[in-house]
Amino acid sequence: MNYTPLDENHMQHKAATVLCCNCGVPMDGSTGLVMCYDCIKLTVDITEGIPREANVSFCRNCERFLQPPGQWIRAELESRELLALCLRRLKGLNKVRLVDASFIWTEPHSRRIRIKLTVQGEAMANTIIQQTFEVEYIVVAMQCPDCARSYTANTWRANIQIRQKVPHKRTFLYLEQLILKHNAHVDTVSISEAKDGLDFYYSQKNHAVKMLDFLNSVVPVKTKKSEELISQDTHTGASTYKFSYSVEIVPICRDDLVVLPKKLAKSMGNISQFVICSKVTNALQFLDPQTLQTAELTASVYWRNPFMSLADVSQLIEFIVLEVEPTGYVNGKRVLADITVARASDMGVNDQTYYVRSHLGAICHPGDSVMGYFIANSNYNSDLFDSLNFDRIPDIVLVKKQYIRKTRKNRHWKLKRMAKEHKDIDASNDYSRQQKVDMERAERDYELFLQELEEDEEMRQTINLYKNQKPVQEEEMADSEDEDAPQINIDELLDELDEMTLDDLTTAE
Repeated sequence: MNYTPLDENHMQHKAATVLCCNCGVPMDGSTGLVMCYDCIKLTVDITEGIPREANVSFCRNCERFLQPPGQWIRAELESRELLALCLRRLKGLNKVRLVDASFIWTEPHSRRIRIKLTVQGEAMANTIIQQTFEVEYIVVAMQCPDCARSYTANTWRANIQIRQKVPHKRTFLYLEQLILKHNAHVDTVSISEAKDGLDFYYSQKNHAVKMLDFLNSVVPVKTKKSEELISQDTHTGASTYKFSYSVEIVPICRDDLVVLPKKLAKSMGNISQFVICSKVTNALQFLDPQTLQTAELTASVYWRNPFMSLADVSQLIEFIVLEVEPTGYVNGKRVLADITVARASDMGVNDQTYYVRSHLGAICHPGDSVMGYFIANSNYNSDLFDSLNFDRIPDIVLVKKQYIRKTRKNRHWKLKRMAKEHKDIDASNDYSRQQKVDMERAERDYELFLQELEEDEEMRQTINLYKNQKPVQEEEMADSEDEDAPQINIDELLDELDEMTLDDLTTAE
């Protein structure tokens, strides 16, 4: 009897197939299922019990979100922190396995947050399916307890009183921009203006300490601490205190004329005692305009033997450049030159000229206007100045070049300002008239600060400048501005809309 051997594939038994009870598609019957995978996904909802809408609470004032039960956290839109907060608020999510979660873009001012979720779960015995769905969160505006307490009296637990005893506010204007750039004021309960400075109030002591660390890193200061007992529990021994920190900034500003003590000048590389302050960070930098030598003085060394500046920028006088002769010595961007100048008020009156050695040789040309200190025509009440050898004191110290600039309305850039509390002005009394004078002086200081930013590129890199959305009048600019006036490039400016928060955009609407 003949037979033909079977192949291995024929030797194996074919798997039994059954038809899907829903769509009739053949499927493997060994699994014990009566419905195909596609039909199971269509008929079984593993996300049942997970809501498609939820609420998140948002504080308008401090711009924080509520994380139950009572913690308020700071989270940017479409950030990982906000995504984690939204997922924790979703009930029933623990019944399935979360595979992926991502934001769906919505208008920032719409008060809606949409999230796309992908989950896996067991639809029936030995069957795992994956499904995707969307959840929409409604942002509910409310007020957190910290902000609510800030509107009542005696709620702060720590305050910082920042003072600088100088006749202008340029240092505070720069400090304000540093605070805004680094967001160092987010924990403040309130900010108020005071004579010669600002007051910052905090609900917790550690917030004030954090601010003190920031101030020490950006400006030369000294700090004093005091505390006041508010209440004490005799049974537990617990006490409540209010902490006050007095912060004094070194009373020397950029472009000030300074006479250094003799011993201090020798310890700083034997620099001349007669210098100008060229830069202020967490230390003071001095420049000898006759040699281009620079030296740095730390705040701790200054406060051991403090001294005042000899003259400030309010005493600068305008001079006209007649001739410039470079000496050939260069230090960085500074060029030492012998410059012949005449006082602007003497032009057309007399022929009096002055021969000055200055660090402005790189930017000064005949016909330019420069600002400087007229030493020979001034009377200073200073023991340090009287101790100098008058044969070595120059008649004039040039400080900076003067430009014909744009008015503030015509600038294509602007700065943000901090919201500070101040008293309303009433013209019915002398005190209010003094406030008006102070406001006019503050406007002048602000304009000088803007001019400093235009001149100093290094200074601009430490702060944020924003595009001015208002139209600029080109014709007026062309008629009133010098061709060589320093400009701020559009690449250095930020778009204010990119940094707007959810509450800012809602307010703008």
